[in-house]
Amino acid sequence: MERKEIESAVEAILFASGEPVHVKRLCDALELARPSVERALKDLSDRYAFDQRGIRLVQMEDSWQLCSAPEFAHAVHRALEVRKPAKLSQPALEALTIIAYYQPTTRANVDQIRGVDSSYTMSLLLNRELIEECGRLQVPGRPRLYRTTKQFLRAFHLKSLDDLPELTEPSEDGLLDPETDVQMRLGEHGEIMEDPEELENPEEEIR
Repeated sequence: MERKEIESAVEAILFASGEPVHVKRLCDALELARPSVERALKDLSDRYAFDQRGIRLVQMEDSWQLCSAPEFAHAVHRALEVRKPAKLSQPALEALTIIAYYQPTTRANVDQIRGVDSSYTMSLLLNRELIEECGRLQVPGRPRLYRTTKQFLRAFHLKSLDDLPELTEPSEDGLLDPETDVQMRLGEHGEIMEDPEELENPEEEIR
């Protein structure tokens, strides 16, 4: 397949899927080596951004998805009458931040860092598909382990967990302080903030 044909085939698969597609799955479908597919993905992503198109090609670890451009979120909401999801509460943001930085982790660890019971908060995060179960800790009682999802990466505009801001220094007891460390990571609307003084909330990406 020629380079342009590969790009078109990748674009067609991603458009038809409507969900993140792993690079290996694209390689298998097109019967091509990974470097050829990854080059096509990078070229498509650059072209969408350079041409200021209404869609973006978003990378989430080793998966890719076509999404609407965030700057047109309001227009898409109005046209499709899409109901904007409820904002995450501060307790939910605290729990989500702890899981993001300490994953895989248990609910007991989240409770210990926050200083309160987090069962209800974590159930909300599970329902929003921002976290998921990923096994059990091999200790007495075998508590469930939790980690963030691809939906988390997409919601916070991250390619991978490596893009998370550096964690601040822990307090003297070795734990995060949810009154300082956690709030410096996420704004009240759920945006990740490099600078704690940053107040603007970016537009959401929507399908």
